[in-house]
Amino acid sequence: MQTISHPVMIADWQQQLVANREKTLTKIYARAYPMVLHYVKQQGGTPDDAQDLLQEAIILFYEKIMLEELTLTALVTTYIMGVCKNLWRRELEKRQRQEALVIEKTDLADDIPAETGSSTLELVNYVEQLGQKCRDMLLAFYYFGQSIPAIAKQHQYRTVHSASVQKFKCLERLRKSLAAFTIQHFR
Repeated sequence: MQTISHPVMIADWQQQLVANREKTLTKIYARAYPMVLHYVKQQGGTPDDAQDLLQEAIILFYEKIMLEELTLTALVTTYIMGVCKNLWRRELEKRQRQEALVIEKTDLADDIPAETGSSTLELVNYVEQLGQKCRDMLLAFYYFGQSIPAIAKQHQYRTVHSASVQKFKCLERLRKSLAAFTIQHFR
């Protein structure tokens, strides 16, 4: 078995993963974690963030190796580190959008003109009445542009189909609650 620190052919990685997946992935994790942790901490993240990123990167690596969709031109740890950096950039962007949304939501009452304030507040109340899970799901999908599989994982649904059905139900609840509104309410 070749060591992780030397470039290894894709077929060799497949063999190693088939022969002893857990041991191979554990070695990769052990080598890559200190680098990922250092990077994430420099970018304002936590050890938990680093663990999450690394686990996701290793899953992507494993899937691409097994499906023969990866051309590895560097060390595995270099590849994993690149994936983690990309994932972390996306995560930071997502967090910034969420912070902006919270600030926007907090300042919403101050920004509502007096003559249309009551109907806009009613609209906000309808959204608030959906419940936390529905609000989070609809925001994740429509505002943050997350995929249904990502939402399913984030909200711990058993299947992607379950998450999709729940999103549809949440959207329908919102539509029914807004049925009484007309375009005049938003002018």
